[in-house]
Amino acid sequence: MNRTHPLTGGQHLRDGRPLTGSHPLRTARAPRRREVLISGAGIAGSALAFWLHRAGYAVTVVEKAATVRSGGYPVDVRGTAVDVVRRMGVLPRLRDAHVDSRRITFLDGDGGEVASVDPHAVAGSAAGRDIEVRRGDLTDALHSVVRDDVEFLFDDSVAALDQSGQGVDVTFRGGGSRTFAMVFGADGMHSRTREFLFGPEERFHRYLGHCFAGFTMRNTLGLSREIMMWNTPGRAAALYAVGNNDDEVHAFLDFARPEPPFDAFRDPGAQRSLVASVFADAGWEVPGMLAALRDADDLFFDGVSQIRMPRWSSGRVALVGDAAYAPSFLTGQGSSLALVGAYMLAASLADRDHAEGFAAYERGTRGFVTANQDLVGEGGASLFPTTARALERRNAMLRGLRTLPAAEGRPAYSALALPDFTPVDRGSQPMVTTRAQGGGMSGT
Repeated sequence: MNRTHPLTGGQHLRDGRPLTGSHPLRTARAPRRREVLISGAGIAGSALAFWLHRAGYAVTVVEKAATVRSGGYPVDVRGTAVDVVRRMGVLPRLRDAHVDSRRITFLDGDGGEVASVDPHAVAGSAAGRDIEVRRGDLTDALHSVVRDDVEFLFDDSVAALDQSGQGVDVTFRGGGSRTFAMVFGADGMHSRTREFLFGPEERFHRYLGHCFAGFTMRNTLGLSREIMMWNTPGRAAALYAVGNNDDEVHAFLDFARPEPPFDAFRDPGAQRSLVASVFADAGWEVPGMLAALRDADDLFFDGVSQIRMPRWSSGRVALVGDAAYAPSFLTGQGSSLALVGAYMLAASLADRDHAEGFAAYERGTRGFVTANQDLVGEGGASLFPTTARALERRNAMLRGLRTLPAAEGRPAYSALALPDFTPVDRGSQPMVTTRAQGGGMSGT
């Protein structure tokens, strides 16, 4: 399904606030609107499309799925990323969709309660400020504010890229080719765009020693706005109810494994078999979870990994979000880095050519990315101990947790002050004015 709309725009965000600039005051003649392509219509791709459109580009988004993907596990929007969605005008909608879990209960191998704590105390998020929403609610909100401004090509993907000319010649899997001034890979951890540019994923894949499977199943326990997590050394099973007595819950199975099972990543049958063998003797509700896993039509399986790259661009092609710097779910920052990275990339290109813009994107964003990727050693990682001794230490820590978390959250979440930039006038030969305000790392 293709949907094409005329490109429209304005000088203000949806809440009426004008966008201001990020560089010393200067006035320049805006170039003609250049056509750019984004591969991927997820969180990073939709956010980047929004901001590039407002930076004056004619944007096309290609997505291999037949439509914007709904559903999915809950995700977090924290710190600087909250400012991004505020500037996009979708913060009220996300506040309305906020999950607002009441507790997370940790269980031992026999299903007995270890501790029940406030989820913010574990996640390090700021209660009342940070947001947790279903992934589908976030992607729907982002798509709603960009769908009328850019061209979407669904059920298609990039088959080949050629930068030998003055632009990027793109051949599409569905047939045909077009030339773009720039191309952006927002196509996830297993990015084909990254492979085109830099080679096999293994060069940049940092495996963190775990695999996980996520899917939905019946809410047989009657859970309501809460998480229950069962642990034995090297294994965890969780049920996550995001609503009040919903019929379904999100099921999650995590297990330690020294090497990533590359043979299973593209084989759902092998994934089911692997998970079933790892948890075959598990107690609590795990047998029912394995039974649901066999028939789940929304299974998501992957390794717990990061993408770490020395650079995020080559020529006229740049990467954003998980394609460039997946932090892993252990940090809880994947969606937030995608939102912030998309904004910073568009802001860096607002009044620069591709070479200068991509360099500015890395200068302004890499410190924030690294600080958040380094959170893998904090919080989330301790939820999945791999030895009996580490599990007992974690349980002792949980028993001593106070119910009220620190209000400010983890410093890395808010370590970047967003620059502002002025969207161009869509009229003939508009003038672009930018000025300095904020920006840069504010500490970690």
